Amino acid sequence: MYRTNETWGTRATWGAFAILCAGLATASPLAAKTLVYCSEGSPENFTPALNTTGTSFDAARPLFDQLIEFKRGSTELMPGLAESYEVSADGLAITFKLRKNVKFHSGVNGFTPTRDFNAQDVIWSFERQGKPDHPYAKVSGGKYDYYADMKMATLVKNLEAVDDYTVKMTLGEPSAPMLANLAMDFATIQSAEYAAFLSKAGKPEQFDQIPVGTGPFSFVAYQKDAVIRYKKNADYWGEKALVDDLVYAITPDPTARYSKLKAGECHHAIALRPADIKEVGNDPALKLSNQSGLNIAYWAFNTQKKPFDDKRVRQAFNMAIDKAAIIRDIYQGSGQAAKNLIPPTLWGYNDAVPDYPFDPEKAKALLKEAGVTTPLEIDLWYMPVQRPYNPNAKGIAEMMQADLDKIGIKAKLVTYEWGEYRKRAQQGEHTTAQLGWTGDNGDPDNFFFLRGCAAARAGGQNLTKWCNKEYDELLAQAQKLTKQEERAEIYKKMQVIEKEEAPDFKIAHSIVYESMRKEEDGYKQSPLGGHHFKGVDIK
Repeated sequence: MYRTNETWGTRATWGAFAILCAGLATASPLAAKTLVYCSEGSPENFTPALNTTGTSFDAARPLFDQLIEFKRGSTELMPGLAESYEVSADGLAITFKLRKNVKFHSGVNGFTPTRDFNAQDVIWSFERQGKPDHPYAKVSGGKYDYYADMKMATLVKNLEAVDDYTVKMTLGEPSAPMLANLAMDFATIQSAEYAAFLSKAGKPEQFDQIPVGTGPFSFVAYQKDAVIRYKKNADYWGEKALVDDLVYAITPDPTARYSKLKAGECHHAIALRPADIKEVGNDPALKLSNQSGLNIAYWAFNTQKKPFDDKRVRQAFNMAIDKAAIIRDIYQGSGQAAKNLIPPTLWGYNDAVPDYPFDPEKAKALLKEAGVTTPLEIDLWYMPVQRPYNPNAKGIAEMMQADLDKIGIKAKLVTYEWGEYRKRAQQGEHTTAQLGWTGDNGDPDNFFFLRGCAAARAGGQNLTKWCNKEYDELLAQAQKLTKQEERAEIYKKMQVIEKEEAPDFKIAHSIVYESMRKEEDGYKQSPLGGHHFKGVDIK
């Protein structure tokens, strides 16, 4: 029988192991149940505060909890590590009553906790991101993009442990999205005691690579680009894991993911090719779930580089691309053309905003008006990986390249390894670059901050590096309001400004499909794009 302390090294061995797992899952009621998930990529590490991609977040989700959580399969907030929370009448203080008898994982990396989760861990987890003198602030590169881009460092004025199981968070100003923000992955709570244990051993860098959490599964092993293994946390405080072992079979190629799913080598797979979706739906051994994604795929123009510092050039590029052809040929029915940053399913969407027409002749005229001499050479970066919002970035880039050539623009296609791609783009090395976003919390603010000035800093997630004073002031104003209808009106104004300024070309909002074996039971697809396997069984 499969033992959790075995090391499975090669890909060939992994294939045999996956088949074995599938057999064990249905062998008998007494056999260990193993759920195998064909994921699309390798995590950068296991500390969500350091990351910005769903791939890395998904790898950490079985291991950790937040103070506030989203009810599985929805954007509804529910108590997490905080069994209750109260916001003061003036909106400037949030008091969290922490859950007692919550255990951190034991035996990972030789660590055995001597106490339960308490206020120390909450303070430690937030101050690592917000205090430059924190002992772990610079460990693993010390880059906390969500915390910085969402201005958490200035918004969170003080964190106080009132007692071992009460934490008071004092804000510099009211923040309507704050509770939803605290349910996001960057707000994951980690063990201060484990951090001290590794520091004493002279191995602080292991904190983010060999994780200890409070989640429904605990960490067993990770082999880069091959497999992550987890085991059930029998002491978990919340919704229990129903399988004994969870395995992430890292499979970047969508065709390979589909092949493994059909062969029974994995129970769950994401991001299939649009061309394969119909076949999955017709396979009696498989089932398919889908929902309109809270997402956006876009092509960012670096507004700090000529000629994209001129909005007429940006508008011209919007008119040069045949968006309808991209939706037809690349998305193949699994997406709709985007004109705003937020999808139309999200409150605050401004449907009255007109999209730029596909008009190459008008594009040429705008370039001429802006003083651009053609032929003009630019770079066009495309992602090396498939994302939920973009099934084929290279294919889209090639279509864009052909359209641009017709107006005298010579686009050089550029890509890098996924982590390097994002790092370089966030630093602003690109002229133009494809990227996208899946909403983290169901609040429009979570999209609009992507074009805010705080995120336009070097290293920030605003790849356009566009910073508009009026837009930014409206963003801050909306965050302070509590009435949704008032915030919605502000967001509608912001969409008008952003469309006129055209810092990017919005491509699509996708429909997100997930496929699984018939024997998988209890899975709930998240509108926020995450994958959660607690409460999921193999029958």
